[in-house]
Amino acid sequence: MPGRTRAWYDRQFAWQERVRIALVTFARVPAPYPTLRTERKLWSAGDRVVIGIDEVGRGSWAGPVTVAAVVPGEEHLSGVRDSKLLTTAEREVAARRVRGWARGIGVGHSSHTECDELGMTEALRRAAGRALCELSAQGFEPDRIVLDGKHDYLAMPGTVRTIIKADQTVLSVAAASVVAKVTRDDMMAAEAEHFPAFGFESNRGYPAPLHKCALAGYGPTSIHRRSWIFMDYCVWGGIPRYERVPRLFEC
Repeated sequence: MPGRTRAWYDRQFAWQERVRIALVTFARVPAPYPTLRTERKLWSAGDRVVIGIDEVGRGSWAGPVTVAAVVPGEEHLSGVRDSKLLTTAEREVAARRVRGWARGIGVGHSSHTECDELGMTEALRRAAGRALCELSAQGFEPDRIVLDGKHDYLAMPGTVRTIIKADQTVLSVAAASVVAKVTRDDMMAAEAEHFPAFGFESNRGYPAPLHKCALAGYGPTSIHRRSWIFMDYCVWGGIPRYERVPRLFEC
């Protein structure tokens, strides 16, 4: 067509590709979107310091369980979703946005050994406690904690409000899910250098095919949770499954 150069067509193609990617991304991330609606209701009720908490690594076979705690900013932050709904690149961008938006951020971990010796509920409680200690050092003591799910593993009934799928509807919890995921992913990528056969840089310690093959060929590493049921099917002999002795009145 006269007057239209190759550069014009290149610009048109680039614009159409951006629109296509935006539409695909929008279709891939379903509603509801996280908002500050819950936080604003709590602020209006007199809870000045509201903290959103979420965890990652609960179902992993190796590495720590990680908990992030976020004190949200007063204005809405776009581009943040439950970390499971974002790609790796999107999570990295979202985490940077959260760190610039949040009034305070704390991250805590419980090691693979603590997961074995204490059980998951206590490991989560300790990791969350460490995250809250980081916030306390920044001057934030919680009036209200919003926790994803229906189980208060913090055992703070007067402070904690549990909300099922809060990571999809409550912005501070969605932000915490992103921070926790990115932080733990970086830790597992660092561990991958020590255990290259296991693919920790991609599976993050979860039971992916490469991970299972490496377990069959090499046995568990020093960062595997040896109380997990996969140890019952480990072909390597001489490495018994860790058996935790329950404590009296354990919750």
